[in-house]
Amino acid sequence: MDLLTINDRPGVHPDTYYAASAHHSLERPAAEGDVNCDVCVIGGGLTGVSSALHLAEKGYRVVLLEANRVGWGASGRNGGQVNTGMRLHQDELEHMFGDDTAHQLWGIAEEAVTLVQDLIGKHNIACAFKRGVLTACHRHRYVDETRRYVDKLQREYGVSGLTFLDRDAFRAILPSDFYWGGSLDMNAGHLHPLNYLQGLAKVAEQLGVRICETSRVVRIDDASPATVHTDDAKISADFVIIGCDGYVGDLNREIARHVMPINGFIAATRQLSEGEASHVLTHDYAVADTKFVINYFRLSEDRRLLFGGGESYGYRFPTDLDAVVRKPLRKVFPQLGDVAFDYRWGGTLGITVSRMPYFRRLGGNILTAGGFSGQGVALATLAGKLLADTIAGQAEKFDLMASLPASPFPGGSRWRSPLLALAMSWYALRDALS
Repeated sequence: MDLLTINDRPGVHPDTYYAASAHHSLERPAAEGDVNCDVCVIGGGLTGVSSALHLAEKGYRVVLLEANRVGWGASGRNGGQVNTGMRLHQDELEHMFGDDTAHQLWGIAEEAVTLVQDLIGKHNIACAFKRGVLTACHRHRYVDETRRYVDKLQREYGVSGLTFLDRDAFRAILPSDFYWGGSLDMNAGHLHPLNYLQGLAKVAEQLGVRICETSRVVRIDDASPATVHTDDAKISADFVIIGCDGYVGDLNREIARHVMPINGFIAATRQLSEGEASHVLTHDYAVADTKFVINYFRLSEDRRLLFGGGESYGYRFPTDLDAVVRKPLRKVFPQLGDVAFDYRWGGTLGITVSRMPYFRRLGGNILTAGGFSGQGVALATLAGKLLADTIAGQAEKFDLMASLPASPFPGGSRWRSPLLALAMSWYALRDALS
């Protein structure tokens, strides 16, 4: 099974709303021949591009290799949410790692969101960034938990800009009978992920980064310097960064043991009328709910509902993506149950057993970060900066992330697909019974 080819055409952006509305369509040549550089970055998603940009700012000669196109993977087709915090709540992090480490992790996550906003502002990246993300409680019993958690973050972590919303206040913003209340985080936000990533790539190239597309890495020789092989090139580099997340495949067995690929699905409706849109959201916020198999959605700049949801039980995308996404959409917005979808797509992201990112030194000069478990827009951007800082000799935050325990997924690659099916079935059952 090859996740780079099983669901999508190699070398071509999938037919997503983001690709159709992207500002840039630059195609870059493949790597050829013998190339020397300070750092070879593998992967043209947010981790790789952010790494390359921050390394170039420090004066390093950087070559970035992307198997398809910049933003072809999850970084260019996700829900576009720039969320605060880690994938786990602070209660869980305190229990797992202690209060001091939990506070440090909150600070790192805050830095990630700030970095995204700073990069957008500094480089004038046109990616429709807006503030505001709603957490929506799909069961009444989650409302009190949300109230308590908001209070905890305000009291113990000094968080401002985060507000608890009871049922009436919530429905004034999101008029759906499916939800019972929730919270509004004005520190978080949402954006057009492909335009954001392509904007970062443009800045990286202006700083001297050489980006090579359709340059799939087939082997890495772990030495000093390391040698990275594609079908047509050999890149000799003092350091190598692997930023492939869920698409790492057989390139590195250690990453593959700890980062498992799963699929998500999104549809973009036809353009809604102002009246239709007002019955979806009365403010330009993004939404993520409390289901285990999460629903997430927002309105695009041209008033389409971008709705992510549904589950599948293998690595091949379902043949009827319309039905997969429409099922949860009908529960949240029954009035749009038969709305036309102009775009529908799937994507592959990386998760870990703990749902905490996987940062590691794989050798003396090979580093990786991934497994962002759905929090990748902000955390992958920061991961790139931390990887660059580490190569430059400032490794404190990278080392903190790398010190977090990381259990491998059981069963190896042979059992990944059946284990994924079992896990998704279990989570779907929990949603139904909770």
